[in-house]
Amino acid sequence: MRSLLYVPAHSERFLAKAHERGADAVILDLEDSVPEADKDAARNGLAEAVASVRRGGGKVVVRINAGGRQDVDALAACRAGADLLYVPKVQRPEALAALASALESVEGERGREPMGFVALLEDIGAVQDARAIATAPRLVGMSVGGEDLALSLGAEPTPEVLRLPKLLVHYAAKERGLLSIGMLRSTADYSDTDGVAAAAREARAHGFDGATCVHPALVPVLNEHFAPSSAQRDWAERVVLEAAKGQGAFQIDGRMVDAPVIARARAILARG
Repeated sequence: MRSLLYVPAHSERFLAKAHERGADAVILDLEDSVPEADKDAARNGLAEAVASVRRGGGKVVVRINAGGRQDVDALAACRAGADLLYVPKVQRPEALAALASALESVEGERGREPMGFVALLEDIGAVQDARAIATAPRLVGMSVGGEDLALSLGAEPTPEVLRLPKLLVHYAAKERGLLSIGMLRSTADYSDTDGVAAAAREARAHGFDGATCVHPALVPVLNEHFAPSSAQRDWAERVVLEAAKGQGAFQIDGRMVDAPVIARARAILARG
């Protein structure tokens, strides 16, 4: 998933066009973007919201609330037919195992596949336990909540403060073959498309798979820069074609190509 567009689940105005934005996934948000007074209505409207955004063909994700609302939000998302849960404030793998158990009966009743989870780590303790969290059942991806993480540190959410924690969670995700979602630089200014493009290129170079955004104008930027460039695809195709000759190590553009490089070329082509 290159682009994940947040949409407040209570906002008919934003929901109406969410499926037209071209995002690989739409995150129907029940958490931070929904006022407390609207949370129940947002949850109760999930079935209609999921059906609406699914018209775009991408994944439908629901960001649930933590604490006392967690299970009821998750069950509603499951019944509504969402593909994944974006689970905030994850601190330990056991919490995700418990959430998985809470969903099993409804999944069985509906005859649906088990829902996958994306874990959002939002405090320094969670970051330090990222490798353990990455072993949780149903986990398909991991990300860092920068603002809350900085708050837990008593720090400003600057790129310098957040870079190392984001990389630690990224490494934990990649060790387990999970999606790593996010960028190393702040993207609060959605009007700075050049800055977002640069941040996406940097994140992709580090192996991040995609990023979230709150404005639809950033969806095509993320889609472009988290995907291989035409030059990268051309290089990868030449490497794979040469490797098919079965001659062991060889040179492309004056550089040695061996098994790890061939594997990287194949991975580029697999990403499209």
